[in-house]
Amino acid sequence: MINITLPDGSQKSFDSPVTLRDVAAAIGPGLAKAAIAGKLDGRTLDLGQRIEHDGHLQIITEKSPEALEIIRHSTAHLLAQAVQRLYPGAQVTIGPVIDNGFYYDFAYERPFTPDDLPKIEAEMKKIAAEALPVSRRVLPRDAAVAFFRGLGEEYKAQIIESIPVSEELSLYSQGEFTDLCRGPHVPDTGRLKAFKLMKVAGAYWRGDHRNAMLSRIYGTAWLNDKDLKVHLNQLEEAEKRDHRKIGKALGLFHQQEEAPGMVFWHPRGWALWQQVEQYMRRVYKASGYQEVRCPQILDVSLWKRSGHWDNYKENMFFTESEKRDYAVKPMNCPGHVQIYNAGLHSYRDLPIRYGEFGACHRNEPSGALHGIMRVRAFTQDDGHIFCTEDQIESEVTAFHRQAMQVYADFGFSDIALKIALRPDQRIGADAVWDKAEEALRAALTASGVSWEELPGEGAFYGPKIEYHMHDSIGRAWQVGTMQVDFMMPERLGAEYVDEHSRRRHPVMLHRAIVGSMERFIGILIEHHAGNLPLWLAPLQAVVLNITDAQADYARELAQTLVGKGFRVEADLRNEKVGYKIREHTLQKVPYLLVVGDREREMGHVAVRTRNGEDHGSLSVADLARRLEAEALH
Repeated sequence: MINITLPDGSQKSFDSPVTLRDVAAAIGPGLAKAAIAGKLDGRTLDLGQRIEHDGHLQIITEKSPEALEIIRHSTAHLLAQAVQRLYPGAQVTIGPVIDNGFYYDFAYERPFTPDDLPKIEAEMKKIAAEALPVSRRVLPRDAAVAFFRGLGEEYKAQIIESIPVSEELSLYSQGEFTDLCRGPHVPDTGRLKAFKLMKVAGAYWRGDHRNAMLSRIYGTAWLNDKDLKVHLNQLEEAEKRDHRKIGKALGLFHQQEEAPGMVFWHPRGWALWQQVEQYMRRVYKASGYQEVRCPQILDVSLWKRSGHWDNYKENMFFTESEKRDYAVKPMNCPGHVQIYNAGLHSYRDLPIRYGEFGACHRNEPSGALHGIMRVRAFTQDDGHIFCTEDQIESEVTAFHRQAMQVYADFGFSDIALKIALRPDQRIGADAVWDKAEEALRAALTASGVSWEELPGEGAFYGPKIEYHMHDSIGRAWQVGTMQVDFMMPERLGAEYVDEHSRRRHPVMLHRAIVGSMERFIGILIEHHAGNLPLWLAPLQAVVLNITDAQADYARELAQTLVGKGFRVEADLRNEKVGYKIREHTLQKVPYLLVVGDREREMGHVAVRTRNGEDHGSLSVADLARRLEAEALH
């Protein structure tokens, strides 16, 4: 007898092993029709897989949170089948689920191009309409290798050979197409209703530039056409907000091939940077942080002791001088430990909080670089807190309040919290990780907030809270982090003297609120579509004269406002004022200050905004008060 416990606590009993599909049918015909897959004792399985022991079962339908990933995974197989139908000889390699969709890499006699996508997508729709059943089978390793080599799928054979011997090898078939995959998948291709191919790109086999270049086809998949349309509209809006286009149009920054993944900041872009940095500096000071500065390169021996060499060296840059090897810092934490270690500390000194706008370099793959959002050279609003175990909860709780206020000040109100838990590749004993993970849970519980947990996604030295901001068009951006680290202080010899005169290792909390300054500024640009609030705008106002007769007054007005701390310029060009208004509106300058003879005689200014609002004639004092109130931060 096999007893299956359902989410509501009820049970279904069966005399012999049954499939998940059988259980769904036993519950009711409606559920059997809606079922996509199931979750048995926490493990997601196909409807055709057998249950041979008692367990807890949840049937997955389109309403389940797991459904979308299964739909996207299955649509990747739909893409691969369509490609092989249209282009015999194309080899499939890997096809994972990614944010909002999927991709598949193909080896073919020629690269695929955007012109191929409509034809492939049409074939995908044809296969979906065929409602081909999807079946799963398990093969021994040698048989699986022989099977794919027999199909001419050399890449799949290589993938199998790299999989640990202990892992089960499952193959999924739909019609004439078979692929190696862990699954699960939808029961038939008719469940795949809403998808679109987005773009093609080149990708090296296994991400190694020494290997063959493959064609990567990206797609998006959703539960229904309505959700697909919403996503496509969001992408269209995102295209308009692209920080690279806006940055170029507003003269904020540029990038060039001689410095891949690095940024050349122009005067107005650097003015924006300084607003963010100086704001964060005020946050540092108000929160008891002492600002520090560490070297850019450090001897590799320090990175070996910290654990970065074993866990992160493939992402680091190295240099050599006088037969001595150095690493360009990818993180600021080991440097902050050196500052802490320069003195002897008592438990009465703790917590000690260091903050640094620390420049870091990481050897990101060229294919992953994206404007100023993903770079190789970046600056973090980085901070580290050295504290006792008893102080972890209060420090994390204080940081949470601080971070939420910062996000609100920058215009973000929808923040999701996640705790990234221990990864497979890590340092430290499980007992230490248990303690660190529980400390983060306790702090968020004390803060009265909910969170999601992400198994396996923590840093190699500790778990972390992640702050995910949602922007004005609904996209989520992971920015701030708070990480608990019991390991690095011990590895680098950080100590304090406790109340019993014993030497103890402090706990190290790694924290950042905006994270990479470059990336955060890119997010700000896209969130506001370049229409930055007055306090952040690189140029807050421009004074425009109508004729040369008002040039001196316009110049004096601009200088007066600059003297009051505002970022203001005068445009005295011999152009029609309407032309100048249009030009500065396109430059997204918040206030356009027009002066003619009447304004000059009265000592006033006609105030317009970039949105076309007319605020009439104001005295200089009233204008300054208006600007000061709006720019208060």
